Amino acid sequence: MEKREKQSMPKQMFRELLVKYALQIEHVRQLAHELHRSVNQTYGKVHPYGFHLDMVAKGVQDYGYLVCASEDDVLPLFFGAYYHDSIEDARLTYNDVMKVARDFMTEEQALMATEIVYALTNDKGRTRAERAGEHYYQGIRQTPYAPFVKLCDRLANITYSCQTKNANNSRMKQIYREELPHFLSSIDSHSTDVRFSVPAEVVAQLSACLTDDFEHE
Repeated sequence: MEKREKQSMPKQMFRELLVKYALQIEHVRQLAHELHRSVNQTYGKVHPYGFHLDMVAKGVQDYGYLVCASEDDVLPLFFGAYYHDSIEDARLTYNDVMKVARDFMTEEQALMATEIVYALTNDKGRTRAERAGEHYYQGIRQTPYAPFVKLCDRLANITYSCQTKNANNSRMKQIYREELPHFLSSIDSHSTDVRFSVPAEVVAQLSACLTDDFEHE
């Protein structure tokens, strides 16, 4: 996709658009929750998977103004957050996701939303490294807003691992620490188009979480 130079919108404008599209965003949220509930997917073995989806969407809510280039991109951003695991974990196809997106958006918006979901779908692989290899990250770097939604996904996972104490989260915290430099470099295309950006504010937040937690272990 062509990477045209674009700038983000003012924070207040983004906040006003969250109010304007609140009903549509909530409807997308409810459908995504139900989708993952229908396949009995959980998060952290104790929460419905919607718990994680809400955390990812919270990242979009808090930091979306840093990357959102136009009003038309607000719904695709939130749809990407809520449906980012729908192909990988909830048995949907690309066309399934596109069909749902069309119920809320124009054809162009639905395509953008579906491309975000597709870009964030892991490749087939036996290991974590194989599932998230260079081909996977290349797709993220080439897709508008995919780097940002992936960053929000990682922020959600890191935040949960740092806040909830158990053996699995301790293991994942160590993995996230080790992966952080490679992860950040892999999703950053260094584009001048804000839609492909990796906001420093979000990077600082997830780095602080890992650093603060490490210092108190």
